Amino acid sequence: MKIPYLAILFFTTTAAICSVRLAIATCPPTPNGSEQWGYVQVRPRAHMFWWHYKSPYRVEDPKKPWPIILWLQGGPGGSGVGIGNFVEVGPLDAKLNPRNSTWLKKADLLFVDNPVGTGYSFVEDEKLLVTTDDEAAKDLTTLLIKLFNRNKTLQRSPLYIVAESYGGKYAVTLGLSALRAIKAGRLKLKLGGVALGNSWMSPFDFVASWAPLLKDLSRINNRGLKHSNSLVETIRQQMANGQMKEATKSWADLEQVIWNNSNYVDFYNFMKDAESDEGSITTAELSSNTMINKYSRNLDSSRALPGLIENLKPLMNGVVKKKLRIPKDVEWAKQANLVFEALSGDFMRARFDDVDKLLNAGVQVTVYNGQTDLICATKGVEAWVEKLKWKGLKTFLEMDRTPMYCGDDKGTKAFTKSYKNFHFYWILNAGHFVPVDQPCVTLDMIGNITRSPAR
Repeated sequence: MKIPYLAILFFTTTAAICSVRLAIATCPPTPNGSEQWGYVQVRPRAHMFWWHYKSPYRVEDPKKPWPIILWLQGGPGGSGVGIGNFVEVGPLDAKLNPRNSTWLKKADLLFVDNPVGTGYSFVEDEKLLVTTDDEAAKDLTTLLIKLFNRNKTLQRSPLYIVAESYGGKYAVTLGLSALRAIKAGRLKLKLGGVALGNSWMSPFDFVASWAPLLKDLSRINNRGLKHSNSLVETIRQQMANGQMKEATKSWADLEQVIWNNSNYVDFYNFMKDAESDEGSITTAELSSNTMINKYSRNLDSSRALPGLIENLKPLMNGVVKKKLRIPKDVEWAKQANLVFEALSGDFMRARFDDVDKLLNAGVQVTVYNGQTDLICATKGVEAWVEKLKWKGLKTFLEMDRTPMYCGDDKGTKAFTKSYKNFHFYWILNAGHFVPVDQPCVTLDMIGNITRSPAR
């Protein structure tokens, strides 16, 4: 089936103009009903943008309802409407060509620029930016209430929250917030599950993994290992003392030590150099001491894919902005750095306790991770998973893994194992952005996660 979004992207109508002064502003859908978008005012003067794609591959099956994926990007400050959509899993790539591996083959897609201040979402006063993951979850829950409670069609489809990087922290806090709202009768939807891709769930486990992993890979020497371990201990003490903003600063210092001792390894793929043609960080950026460049250059997706943010800006502030009728004074990604600063006190806070709560509530939880990621290294993921108190953990850890292949290619693409409502995928030859590096097996994986009835 041919994906129609390329033509639709250039469709315009005066009826599509949305007023952000309303509590919820929804543009009329495209002529064939394949897309809808708009703003939700989640708090006074705080506006969250969403974009919903209805899959052209939809299969109507009463036994297996067609799923919806809510994609949450990381950062903090990374735009799901821009990065997740046009770079990773949406119907079109950044050059507006159809994507053969779009996740629309398995589900509808709902992209949200979260938290407010990210992407097209904006606040009218910087004081309205969220400062904790729980505040972000509250805003997202408000958005879901506005979208789902008035739409019985959406209510029939199970919602799967799929996150990447820092988005994993949003996903688990939203999952718990949504469950409470559903139980209280405030939210009408069925939560299908939560999937955590290369997620920043336990920052300390990740920073503690970097130097040992790179030492085993011959990327740093004993001197670099010793210096790194000293900073890791500083971070541990700061976190224990509740000095979370100070721990965020030490995290940035540790990254600089790692760079200096590894000849600038790429934090999104330890098989690459950050300064190579395949990276995008510059020497000027590396030497910058401003808070924005020092803290937010890693998880905002700007280095893993060459020039990503800058390359997307013309698209997102041009034809896409025109199509979506975004207010003229809203510039895509303009407030993103402020979002990171606002959340710097929660940045190093672990959220794997929330994974325990989701598992104990019976929610399907999936963890997937790229083999060559450094920032959220699999070594760190396995460390926090082993800290879970979930009663099924011992059995899960003792189980064997099953290899995964893709199409006619008999090379091993991934390993997976599941026990009850917990699932883990080890994706080989993939860095931080798994759908980009391994689109085929990732599409199979997302079909498994959503139990999609797609043929």
